[in-house]
Amino acid sequence: MLNIKGLNKVCVIGMGLLGASVTMAAMRAFPKVLIVGFSHRDSTRKKARRLNTANHIAETLEEAVRDADMVILATPVMTFKGYFRQIASFLKSGCVVTDVGSTKVCVHKWAKKNLPKDVYFVGSHPIAGSEKRGVEYARDDLLAAARCILTQTPKTNKQAVKFTKGFWTALGCRVETLTPVKHDKIYGFISHLPHITAAAIVNASNFEDMKFAGKGFIDTSRVASSPADVWTDILLTNSRNITRGIDRLARQLRALRGAVHTKNARRIAWLLEKARAKRQTLIEYKLNKRELM
Repeated sequence: MLNIKGLNKVCVIGMGLLGASVTMAAMRAFPKVLIVGFSHRDSTRKKARRLNTANHIAETLEEAVRDADMVILATPVMTFKGYFRQIASFLKSGCVVTDVGSTKVCVHKWAKKNLPKDVYFVGSHPIAGSEKRGVEYARDDLLAAARCILTQTPKTNKQAVKFTKGFWTALGCRVETLTPVKHDKIYGFISHLPHITAAAIVNASNFEDMKFAGKGFIDTSRVASSPADVWTDILLTNSRNITRGIDRLARQLRALRGAVHTKNARRIAWLLEKARAKRQTLIEYKLNKRELM
């Protein structure tokens, strides 16, 4: 019977910023539970041990996941399929497998195809992190008050969902549930599109000109500093929603371009005011929900 109170061992595969932050937060939230980390890189394993990011850093995947009640994938999304295959034979019956990936439709399909029938997959997406990467940037409070989206299909085990919710709640997250399809549609627009927009702005700018940039440019382009391999995987696994988002953005840019080109002051002001008012409403909503401090 899945019960968060019966948790004995949690394994996190991938000891970057987010993965190591999860193990550190889990050690604080579950002091009597064995929290195990694993990285395929020897250098990362050594660094993770030195920084005490987990109770134990395993040398092999088998050692890491053996007898685990919960396994969390915290590697780039496109590696998940391979990891599902590699760990399948080592997982005990009743184990809950989840992840921290930013896309979900593909992940649910891979899990269904490659994990044993007596192992339960629930998608997880904690909305936390930064443009930095690496175990050295991990913090045990990174997930405090963060939103965490769980994704489930009609065939997802309900007890496994409850179990996974209990885990993330104990780490300080505010948990909500979506279908994989709805998750990818929403985050394609509000997360993935802003990232590639920031990248496009930087790529469209001359470096010598950027030397004159103020805080506005730095803030707008911040996420363009995120790891390229991680974001390549995200874009490839949510391409349909992201291309739709690009089309929507292009329509707005064309509208602004037309107004600027014709020097239509009223049209320019209307488009800018529409954006200002919509964003202000968002900020007020976030403040009321205590999502911004």
